[in-house]
Amino acid sequence: MVKSILNDKPTKLFVIFASFFVANALIAECIGGKLFSLESLLGLPVHKFSLFGQDGLSYTLTAGVMLWPLEFVMTDIVNEFYGPKAVRRISYIAVALISYAFIMFMVAINIPADSWWIGSSAAEGVPDMQKAFTGIFGQGMWIILGSLTAFLVSQIVDVTVFHHIKKRTGEKHVWLRATGSTVVSQFIDSFIVLFIAFKVGKDWSWQRVLAICMVNYSYKFVIAVALTPLIYLLENRIIRYLGHDTAAKMKAAAMGKED
Repeated sequence: MVKSILNDKPTKLFVIFASFFVANALIAECIGGKLFSLESLLGLPVHKFSLFGQDGLSYTLTAGVMLWPLEFVMTDIVNEFYGPKAVRRISYIAVALISYAFIMFMVAINIPADSWWIGSSAAEGVPDMQKAFTGIFGQGMWIILGSLTAFLVSQIVDVTVFHHIKKRTGEKHVWLRATGSTVVSQFIDSFIVLFIAFKVGKDWSWQRVLAICMVNYSYKFVIAVALTPLIYLLENRIIRYLGHDTAAKMKAAAMGKED
């Protein structure tokens, strides 16, 4: 029985999708503490600008934004072939495992450090390895809460918008339901994480929260549109792998009533 399950193409594909989905989300959370300049990355001069009365803004982003768009692409693919119940299930698993990871980070931070290890990288410019470790993995609780809440809510929004569009368009306009659901959910994601982490957690002004939200969202919007061809590429490869009949049945089941 186990062999037949593991040899089932839809099952193997779902395991791959779920594994990538969870791993990608966890990696994005882990690297999210690093900020980088998008202009510098592209070799462009950094220009400061104002928005909503907030001065000194630029395209300074977290390293996690490189991976989060892929999360929403994967959401749309799973939604297309397995339905909203499958998306919610892997989203809950991702949140649970990310929460577990943060707990383990806190445990590791609070374990007494070996005195030799603390100064072991002084020659490389890191005089205190314990402080460096804490700085990288010790994200504030408000940031963690904001990130997890934003992730879960945006996933639910993505699923809802995707299926609302698909019910109206049928199998046509894949770009519309995929990109449309992503640009809506990405805005929700950007706003919630900033609101919880910095408005509630650090009492930022509304102007600052909204200004940084729109800066982050403008990047995510462009990336979501740019990744639209990837949706078509993945869907075509999946149909070829599963076979047209199996793929058609899965898509029909994904749009049907959930068990």
